[in-house]
Amino acid sequence: MVIQKNKLFRELFNKFLEANNEVESVIVSDSEGLVIAGEKRKDIDIELVSVLTSIINPILERMRNEFEFQKFGNASFDTEDHRLLFISVDEERILSLVLESMASIEKISPYGFFLAEKTAQILTADEETLIQVLIPNFEYEAGNVERLKNQLYQMELGVDGEYRFKFVILGDHEVGKTSIIRRFVEKRYTTDYRATIGINILSHDFDFFGNKIGVSLYDLGAQKYFKRFRKIYYLGAQAAFIVYDLTNRESFDNIKDWYEELKQFTTGEDIPIVIVGNKTDLVEERKVYYQEGARLANTLSKGEKIKLSYIETSALTGSNVEDAFNLISYHYVMKSKEIEDERRSEILLDIINSILKKKIVFTLSFITESSVWSPGLQIITSIDKLGDKSLVRDYDDEQVYQYTNGMILKQHEYSALDDLSSSDGIFCVFDIRSQEQIDPNFKKMILRIIENVKENVVILIGIRASEVSNCSEIINQLNVDEFIDKKVIDLLFFRIGLDFRLDVFDQLKVILSAIDDKY
Repeated sequence: MVIQKNKLFRELFNKFLEANNEVESVIVSDSEGLVIAGEKRKDIDIELVSVLTSIINPILERMRNEFEFQKFGNASFDTEDHRLLFISVDEERILSLVLESMASIEKISPYGFFLAEKTAQILTADEETLIQVLIPNFEYEAGNVERLKNQLYQMELGVDGEYRFKFVILGDHEVGKTSIIRRFVEKRYTTDYRATIGINILSHDFDFFGNKIGVSLYDLGAQKYFKRFRKIYYLGAQAAFIVYDLTNRESFDNIKDWYEELKQFTTGEDIPIVIVGNKTDLVEERKVYYQEGARLANTLSKGEKIKLSYIETSALTGSNVEDAFNLISYHYVMKSKEIEDERRSEILLDIINSILKKKIVFTLSFITESSVWSPGLQIITSIDKLGDKSLVRDYDDEQVYQYTNGMILKQHEYSALDDLSSSDGIFCVFDIRSQEQIDPNFKKMILRIIENVKENVVILIGIRASEVSNCSEIINQLNVDEFIDKKVIDLLFFRIGLDFRLDVFDQLKVILSAIDDKY
């Protein structure tokens, strides 16, 4: 299939103009001023910009000579009506942006380098090259990092879902960052090397433990010249690869510098990081060995909440490339769930503290078939900020935990329902997934609970049923309304699905809030 470069340029430039209102036209031309591609928003004379491009080229040429690769350079100047930004695509071609007179060069430049990289990709593309023309919004990503990083909390691993996160890939030039990404996204390897101009961004979806994971891959240019722009590209990053070349010890030694830059530009964010040693296929040329990479990851992990991981890959053969992306996804999922658990804990903690301001002693009882699986109790006891607790009773079918703040938690098995008279709330779970018919003893247990509790108690009955079960029919079979009238209590039923942690958390919030409202 022939790459339709004009069509790609047209789509890319139009999307860029739609996303950046301060840009009036985009032009790619050669050093002689010949227009290769261009799009404009207003009545801009593209030929005039081409002439300006040919004039500015000698200046850019002098600037290129100051840079390590002698390829990159940019310049800007103002006319009476416009601001002009010129960025080198390569030795022969220049990207020109015509801006409004009051536009910010600093704001547009990071987008300009992204556009220059996409332009270079189109100009050098072959039939198999994947070119994505989505235009990023760096400000939006930074402002919505909280929304993005919390998306994975909605489901447990193994439950179908669709999630997206952003991570950056950094490291010295020629270590294989772009090759690793292309191997993962395009399933191929190319021997053509071209240094990334500032940044390349790709989106990719893949399957991870039954979930559809969407990643935005930010491949960062390594040149020192781009450091001031990398600060913007780091915004909203939720995970990172630091890549080095196993045959180049200097690239390994520079990992610490890349790590420090990452920490500097992601201030306040503890993000999962994987150090990637690339080019395992070059066995005879290896200069850095596995133990050294693993040791460095352990060293950098000291004092960090999230430990760094280490893996070795070959972009050429594809060895461990998918594993590297699965590893970073796993760390991101686990980090996300840990943060969400902390957030949930704070919500429950606030309600419990509110209750304890009104009651000197507060007792909550949990009833399950076995103390081995009591999710409500396990969620509450995992809240560290509740303070110290002690196990004051430990029978086969009953345990009692007492906190220094006045809260008491009781765990009962079905056979131990007599000691409920001091409880302010009852959280009971019936597991009927393996039953064809409702166990008649469940209704008897509900009646026994009602009989043994005091008035004004809140009782929640959780039904853990299969997905095909009719929950309404189950609740009807367990109906005990005629007995509730004899006692002033609140009796509520809820269903526990596959993602039981979220269900249980929500119902803990319900029962605690109901108790809080009573006092």
